[in-house]
Amino acid sequence: MSDASSRPSYYERHIFFCLNKRSNGENCCADHNAQEAFDRCKAQVKSQGLAGPGKVRVNKAGCLDRCAAGPVAVVYPEAVWYTYVDAQDIDEIVESHLKNGRVVERLLTPPHLGR
Repeated sequence: MSDASSRPSYYERHIFFCLNKRSNGENCCADHNAQEAFDRCKAQVKSQGLAGPGKVRVNKAGCLDRCAAGPVAVVYPEAVWYTYVDAQDIDEIVESHLKNGRVVERLLTPPHLGR
């Protein structure tokens, strides 16, 4: 049996967007255009030829439990959390991090912000 850490990942990078909608009125990512951000990211990744095995995967997620920082997305394997505001932020995450492996420091989710 081989060590899992020695095997390459199926995707080079995997980004998850919280799309959770809370029905109790609490703050949630769905109230901050998370679906639009997900759609934009997915389209950008596809149009730039970044999608697929060995490349990038863009996924929807339920609650990631960082509601106070919402909307949020997380990129693995680096476990980098982003808080974004608009389409330009998504474009920057795609270009800088997903395409070139450079973290977008200005969009990092403050580490103390959880639910």
